[in-house]
Amino acid sequence: MGLRPEAGSVPDVPGSYQFLDSEGRVIYVGKAKSLRSRLNSYFGDPAGLHHRTAQMLATAASVEWIEVSTEVEALMLEYSLIQRHQPRFNVRLRDDKSYPFLAVTLADEWPRAMVIRGRRKRGNRYFGPYGHAYAIRETLDLLLRTFPIRTCSDSKLATHERLGRPCLLYHIEQCAGPCVGEITRDDYDRLVRELVRFLEGHTDDVVNDLTQRMADASEELEFELAARLRDRLASVRRAIEKQQIAGTRNEDFDVIGIGDDELEAAVQLFFVRKGRVMGQRGFIVDKVEELDGPQLVARVLSGLYHDSNPLGWPKVVLVPTLPPEVGLHEEWLSSQRSSRVTLRVPQRGDKRALMETAGRNARESLARHRLRRGQDHNSRARALNELAEHLELPKPPLRIECYDMSHLQGTNYVGSMVVLEDGLPRRSEYRHFRVRNVDGNDDYAAMDEVLRRRLRNYLAERDLSASEQGRFAYPPQLLVVDGGKGQLSVAAGVLDELGLASQIPVCALAKQFEEVFVPGRPDSVRIPRQSEALYLLQRVRDESHRFALSYHRKLRSRVLKRGVLDGIAGLGDKRRVRLVREFGGVNAVKSATLDELRALRWLPDAVAEAVFSATHPSQEAEPAGEAVARAAREPVSNQDGEQEREATGATTARLSQPRGS
Repeated sequence: MGLRPEAGSVPDVPGSYQFLDSEGRVIYVGKAKSLRSRLNSYFGDPAGLHHRTAQMLATAASVEWIEVSTEVEALMLEYSLIQRHQPRFNVRLRDDKSYPFLAVTLADEWPRAMVIRGRRKRGNRYFGPYGHAYAIRETLDLLLRTFPIRTCSDSKLATHERLGRPCLLYHIEQCAGPCVGEITRDDYDRLVRELVRFLEGHTDDVVNDLTQRMADASEELEFELAARLRDRLASVRRAIEKQQIAGTRNEDFDVIGIGDDELEAAVQLFFVRKGRVMGQRGFIVDKVEELDGPQLVARVLSGLYHDSNPLGWPKVVLVPTLPPEVGLHEEWLSSQRSSRVTLRVPQRGDKRALMETAGRNARESLARHRLRRGQDHNSRARALNELAEHLELPKPPLRIECYDMSHLQGTNYVGSMVVLEDGLPRRSEYRHFRVRNVDGNDDYAAMDEVLRRRLRNYLAERDLSASEQGRFAYPPQLLVVDGGKGQLSVAAGVLDELGLASQIPVCALAKQFEEVFVPGRPDSVRIPRQSEALYLLQRVRDESHRFALSYHRKLRSRVLKRGVLDGIAGLGDKRRVRLVREFGGVNAVKSATLDELRALRWLPDAVAEAVFSATHPSQEAEPAGEAVARAAREPVSNQDGEQEREATGATTARLSQPRGS
């Protein structure tokens, strides 16, 4: 068959291989100890292949491979390629929901405890994920009675610092009052450290410390302090009781439970630290390739542990059955943790009971997912088939791209590209475009520019190898533009000019009567008003409009937020933030006198005068031009005390001594 590589061309080394379809899209990624042996297994007797493997080979048009040195490297390369290309015939792990974390913002001047979902920021500590937000809030409420660190936002903290009085949480003893100086920095940092240690699972240390401090206070006849410590100790013990005991106190391990059928699987992951269940996470797996129990465990492991573990790497991972090549997976996990990690199947006792609980949760999660998905899957299939029928497409459009423009009287012109795959939003493929070459209000020219940029990128990338392809390598099977015949003619003209008119179908959806237009037909296509096809087009059109509008508003807000302190020579981001923080707000800076600004030892006099000139235009201390020019020549001191000087000509004068030393 034409797909099979020439004899002797495939090396007998470890590596990753990729099957590609006729459009250059990666449809399957695999790994092998021997690329030659593994690829040869695909081209034997077709009757012996699993039907999904046979379907993949029927779809594939070519095969490529990448050589590596070891099996572990092949495993890591396979996962990274799957994450990058999302092949349709590979197993994929999808979070079945967004899980909340408890975050401690160690990067802040006064660290804060908060419940958070979504993207995590570097420098903060995160604990969880937890099954329900209400559970973590109940635990946090108990812990704040013992570790009363702030939970308020930065703006609220600055407000109360300026007012000089604390908020309600201070009065009910759930905040130590850092905003009004009721606690020293060292004592506050100690509270934060103790909270972090408790959340890490070192509960005995915290309990023993509170017990000893309570006893010491009682001996010193400080009975009020002893009573407060007693109440804090009781809150800590109640929080400990909420954590399920799953092992001995020094054990760190993860438990993986799996429930599956022929098409999908549900995974439940329990994080056990210091013998207690500290978090839980769930995934749904699309079984688009042939997998038995051990192979499914191998795929789950490679998907779970390539990303950073929110509670650190465990010493032991408990699984329902051991994967093939168990030594390879243990070696890879050990390299991630930088110490020995083992895979085990629990046989008896508490760990076996916890494994059964995880498995039961996974089976229940799969049952709920099937109920939700059944109706949705059928309606999506009907919508795609109806679209192919009404628009006379050669096949149902598995990838649909929709484009829309947004602007305000010709300013901040932006375009959006949203993507549906199998009728579902593929948000990782969404793209924003800032329109560069359109003056004034001209939606046709803006649409022309956006489509040209997207499709030229596709033409540039489609002939590259799988490892070199970028984010525009795959063409749509249906291109939708928001508008009527005018927008359609623009899109059709771009496709025709780039030689893609015969490859990419296009249509336009007009808002007024929800009419659908296609090239070559003067009248709109009649799609029934209540059909799934029209509903799908409306959804993708509305999503592209929302995506474009949100980006336009973001750009516009940046312009509107440009304040009086922006653009002052010598006043960079760090200085501006510090200035606002020390005065307690922008309005306080605007009302500050020149002497108050000059009194800041870290702010050069020229910058202080430039700030005063910008905030008091009618009371300039000297001509603004001179202040700005002198500010540009003034040495800039960063927070570490280092000096930077901007060159003025061939040489620069060096100060003999930094200001303020």
